Amino acid sequence: MTNELKTERRYPYSKPIDKLELNEAIELMVKEQTHSISTLIENKKILDDVILNVASKLSCSSEGRLIYTGAGTSGRIGVQDGIELYPTFGWPKKRLNFLISGGKKALYSTVENAEDNISIAKRMANKINFTNKDVLIAISASGNTPFTLEVLKIASTKKVLTISLCNNWNCIMKQYSDFSVILDTGEELVAGSTRLKAGTSQKACLNLISTLVMTKLGKVTNGLMVNMIPTNNKLKIRQKKINEMKKL
Repeated sequence: MTNELKTERRYPYSKPIDKLELNEAIELMVKEQTHSISTLIENKKILDDVILNVASKLSCSSEGRLIYTGAGTSGRIGVQDGIELYPTFGWPKKRLNFLISGGKKALYSTVENAEDNISIAKRMANKINFTNKDVLIAISASGNTPFTLEVLKIASTKKVLTISLCNNWNCIMKQYSDFSVILDTGEELVAGSTRLKAGTSQKACLNLISTLVMTKLGKVTNGLMVNMIPTNNKLKIRQKKINEMKKL
């Protein structure tokens, strides 16, 4: 079911969220967010394939990059996932990149028409110089975002390992992906607001993929972040504790 707002929309709940008592609205939102997480279980087999193939591709060289692309909420969620791989797992910054519609400015404000700008998508994709050693994770709730789709198309011609993450079965992106994860979260409580269930499912899914890929690459031992980068006092203390536990 698509997350896009329809002209004639039959509300799938007993009544709109703005007509509910606050405690009812809270319960419904929690229920819906919980459902969005459960869609990952429905994709367990494809996620298994994604994790194994991404880990295999990244382990084949010391240059292959993990690249995220997306627009709006999806793009920001991709950045949030990727940016934490360096301090958490020691994943090299030079092996990480982002192609986000609207560029860095879009991380803290909206950029008009950025997600529809195919020419900029082409320019950014060509500038990054994709190689067959790279992995691209393309994120889009509809699976049809022009910017993200264009980056994905270009990457697919460069023999990049391509992963698409969408919330809509009727998505075009799966046609250009080696693996396609469809998180069928359904319509949102606030129509078209994909920062809700779609965004929650995307964040959880990327968390799962990146954590288990890094684990496969040896960045986690006995549940410990053995390759973490201590960038502050808290992490320095944590690293010391981890080193002590490794000796046991």
